[in-house]
Amino acid sequence: MRLLVDQVQHLCMPSVSFASTAVLQTVTCQWDGATKAGLHAAGGIVINDLFGNVILARGIQFPYMDDPLVAEMLVLREAVVWCLELGFPAACFQGDAKVIIDKLNRRDARDDRVGVVLEELIWVFTCHSAFSVRFVGQSNNRIAHLVARKALALYPTGCRSFDFQT
Repeated sequence: MRLLVDQVQHLCMPSVSFASTAVLQTVTCQWDGATKAGLHAAGGIVINDLFGNVILARGIQFPYMDDPLVAEMLVLREAVVWCLELGFPAACFQGDAKVIIDKLNRRDARDDRVGVVLEELIWVFTCHSAFSVRFVGQSNNRIAHLVARKALALYPTGCRSFDFQT
């Protein structure tokens, strides 16, 4: 796992929609957030194929925001948007933010800090019935966590998101 993060090349480029070139398949999309107290937050997104091979990885930075719950929620939203842009017909989103995952699975958007984003994601998961979200422990979310920590360590890069290549 550590080797993957050590060997990635950092790219800073504008976000591009790859829907026309995506191989339409079911994917697993793991996400994780990381914060640096009083400074900023970052997130990691890792998309895997059916065999568990990493297809894509992305780091995202959130300047001037250090709330762990909000960071996790924003990273999940970015992961969902990215999978929609890439044209994946089905995705299982996996993360270790149990509070968020439980609220999404109960379709409960009541939350003072992240309610608006929860409501948006509930709508997306309702419209895209082949999208699901489930809890995985931290040990099963290590690559996304390492990507998030790498994105946090690279702050500031001058761009909000960047892709990692293996």
